[in-house]
Amino acid sequence: MRERIDCDVAIVGGGIVGGSAALFLRQAGLSVTLLERDWCGAKASGVNFGGVRRQGRPLEQLPLSQRAHSIWGRLPELLGTDAEYIRSGHLKLARSEPDLASLIAYRERTQGFGLGLEIVTGEEFRRRWPALGDRAIGGSLCPEDGHANPRLVSPAFARAAAKLGAVVREQTPVDRVEKDGGRFVLLSGDALEVRARFLLNTAGAWSWRVAEAFGEPVPLESLHPNMAVTEPLPRFLDVNIGVEGGGVYGRQVPRGNMVVGGGRGFALDADRARPQRDAVLTLMRDAAELFPQLRHAHVIRCWTGVEGYTPDRNPIVGPSRTTPGLFHAFGFSGAGFQIGPGVGQTLAELVTTGGTPMPLEPFRIDRFTPTA
Repeated sequence: MRERIDCDVAIVGGGIVGGSAALFLRQAGLSVTLLERDWCGAKASGVNFGGVRRQGRPLEQLPLSQRAHSIWGRLPELLGTDAEYIRSGHLKLARSEPDLASLIAYRERTQGFGLGLEIVTGEEFRRRWPALGDRAIGGSLCPEDGHANPRLVSPAFARAAAKLGAVVREQTPVDRVEKDGGRFVLLSGDALEVRARFLLNTAGAWSWRVAEAFGEPVPLESLHPNMAVTEPLPRFLDVNIGVEGGGVYGRQVPRGNMVVGGGRGFALDADRARPQRDAVLTLMRDAAELFPQLRHAHVIRCWTGVEGYTPDRNPIVGPSRTTPGLFHAFGFSGAGFQIGPGVGQTLAELVTTGGTPMPLEPFRIDRFTPTA
């Protein structure tokens, strides 16, 4: 016999966006059912690098990123855990004079957003970060950015929502979704039917399926970031590291392990991916140029995941253009971890008040269509 749940809001996808939206909706008093086909936080939200950074984002993302920044500072209050979140600072390295000029220009463009960027070069740079190799000539420090453990943070939002009364169903794929009059109808096999006034599409790299069901096709590409972690090493790094122009990034956790990322894994199928051996070797070689301490370190694990990328690398966030009551949030293009809770709060705001002060025009779902 099929179980039926009637609620105010149904959410497809239990990553950091869906979980945080569920939490904020329950705080507002709405009934919520969250459906996750795997385990909450097990996909891109739980297997990413763990960088919690505003620095380097396009200007149009910074209002949402700033909103998220305030939420990250309240994790113990909201989730009952700090999830190993540390405001270590994010240092973006310059490997050339043009890189440094680019960082300086970014600092000027982001004046007024509260990032507090500091350009550090020369002897001061060597004094503050003596462990970095000679490859970097300076960098831009965002002192209140940081890092966290994605395997702890992402599922914690869904658990916190459940504690407030949200219905959270894991191992529950959505096989069919449609709108019947004023209600959305979601079916999971013969076991479950969910009916809701509002629907949030936060299913990550698979969100295009929900969007397409309502006449909103999206050119979403699945990519697979490569990551690795070393054995515990003596502490040598106290900031989250990025590089202007990309290529490699790294952070050292309090117990000494160095987490690094760069390059791509490969797809096994539409749902799974694996690290690529050559990419991991290239990653560790490049990382050792920046962090000489890694030259003889053992890699104890490497991994990848499935992340959804849009053509312009900006996410899709906001209301459907075809279906009232449907809201999308996906396509974060490898940069959704920090911004996720801010997007979740914005989705809850759209549902409860019908609007938001967040500027969402750059993230319209129809911007890729010829008539947009």
